[in-house]
Amino acid sequence: MPHVLRLVLGLLLVSPLVAQRDIGDVVVAGDTQVASVTIGASSTELQNLALRAFSTHGRFRPVASGGSYKFTFTAAGANQVTVAITRGSAATPVHTETVTGASLRQALLKAADVAVIKTTGLKGYFAGRLAFVSDRGGQQTILTGDLFFGEVLSHPVQGKQIIGPRWSPDGGRIIYTSYRTGFPDIYVLDLRTHQQNVFASFKGTNSGAQFSPDGSRVAMVLSGEGNPEVYVSNAQGRQIKRLTNTAAIESSPVWSPDGSRLLYVSDAAGGPQLYVMSAAGGAPTRLPTNISGHCTEPTWSTGDPNKIAFTARVGKGFQVAVYDMAKRVSKIVTKAPTDAIEPVWLPDGRHLLCTYRSAGSRSIYLIDTETSKAVQISPAALGNASGASYLPR
Repeated sequence: MPHVLRLVLGLLLVSPLVAQRDIGDVVVAGDTQVASVTIGASSTELQNLALRAFSTHGRFRPVASGGSYKFTFTAAGANQVTVAITRGSAATPVHTETVTGASLRQALLKAADVAVIKTTGLKGYFAGRLAFVSDRGGQQTILTGDLFFGEVLSHPVQGKQIIGPRWSPDGGRIIYTSYRTGFPDIYVLDLRTHQQNVFASFKGTNSGAQFSPDGSRVAMVLSGEGNPEVYVSNAQGRQIKRLTNTAAIESSPVWSPDGSRLLYVSDAAGGPQLYVMSAAGGAPTRLPTNISGHCTEPTWSTGDPNKIAFTARVGKGFQVAVYDMAKRVSKIVTKAPTDAIEPVWLPDGRHLLCTYRSAGSRSIYLIDTETSKAVQISPAALGNASGASYLPR
């Protein structure tokens, strides 16, 4: 059975509610101008969590005073928060909404997403869930929690090497690669029954599995027929169909937001590059990223389907890049002092998560792809954290 990790993170909602007070201002940057926003809340815990959330967002920054908007978050029950948005010194009402969550903490994050949507038009990402790999004491395990590492659960999945946990769209399962038997096999963790089952264990390599957007199919890489190739199966690992057939090495298949195409990595051109093909099979097309001779770990944005993030070799290290298919332009979006790897989009098409990797250390960061602002969100108490997967609520 999973259990809640007892972490002292300073954000858990464990204190009694206190009188409402402000914690300062936050600026919301519009497309052409910046509007400041003051945050108020009915408890210190709600205030701290709201400030933590908005401080990660590229359209917001804390300021001293004088908000053009005000967001007020008030506990309306054990698992409800009311957000009230007003504008200007006259406090003109903009929007008020009561949001229900599984807990008060979750309700606050959902209410904060409402404030983002109503003031910027962007999709909110605060209330999503994470799955990630934690490494403590020489063993890796899969953990889940909210985006700010609250309400963290540890699951009965352990091994020397766990790679790429990915949510099913309904949030009921996590598919991942593990060297549990000494060889890379694909497993599925059922979060309802807490059981882990073998999904693919063929001769050779079984890796890189990801559910389709509707949950009915899984893309993966298998090498049982002699070469790592992209395959697609149904959600139970049956009806397996081979989609690629090359002398190259294929890896990291991901689905387009509508499930009609697959994006993957191949070294057919002499070095790993990104290719896209129909999810039903057919001839692939290489994406002209033109930014690095080594492009891997792609992720396709649901918030802006024209954007693809990936890991690119830059000098002797790695950084995260974004390719805009409409503009046919790539740019490096991280400025990590070490390696920045394993990107995964958040639903607004602007922000993403990635892993900062150095010798013996891994941490999860939230990145604003427009400004390269980076905020570490994984706490040191969890040890090494990597391989984040995001599930919208």
